[in-house]
Amino acid sequence: MPEARKKQMNTALKLAVIFLAIYGVITQQVLANGWLRRFDEWIYNRDFLLVTPGKTPTLVMLVDDLGLRSVTAIVLLFTAYLISRRYKSWRPINLSILSLVALNLFVGASKLLFGRTKPHSGFDLFFTDSGLSYPSGHAANALLTWGIFAYLIFRYSHKGPFEGFRLTWLVSLVTTGVCLASLYRNTHWFSDLIGGLFIGAALLVSIIAVDRSIPSERQPS
Repeated sequence: MPEARKKQMNTALKLAVIFLAIYGVITQQVLANGWLRRFDEWIYNRDFLLVTPGKTPTLVMLVDDLGLRSVTAIVLLFTAYLISRRYKSWRPINLSILSLVALNLFVGASKLLFGRTKPHSGFDLFFTDSGLSYPSGHAANALLTWGIFAYLIFRYSHKGPFEGFRLTWLVSLVTTGVCLASLYRNTHWFSDLIGGLFIGAALLVSIIAVDRSIPSERQPS
């Protein structure tokens, strides 16, 4: 394996461990009714939150939809298909599918495990049969899926029309917007969103580590 590629893989693996550790600390604080739970309650009691359903502005709903898997999966897979066709490689599609499977597997399992109720229920309870609030799938999905979208474009654009165009700003903007929309709509606790961001970040850099660990002659160096 080329030295540069090995270094990128090791860096991504180290970041994955760090992000997972932070996610663990956030989870511990939430389960132990620590300061994050108190901050959740403080935000929940703010007057700017929209509690009444059915009155969300259209713009907020559109931003919130950028965290929906049904929306982001289509964008990601279509982009991966175009890149795969151009470079005659299955890798972009494989990485995209891997990210979607990892998201549903790890985030979905966490939701089922913790069973946290959503704020608009009026209760903050864990290990309930109907609770699916922690961690936020919207936050994790926005960071992971748009992150892979940006990574594929950057990784394959050195010989393409984008000329190495970096889309980090887009990922940050979309992820922040999705989190703010969820807070405004009162569909997630603040700690749900923070937990979702870190588990999403851990999955993102883990998939990048997988990509860096396997050389490809069809992928620009």
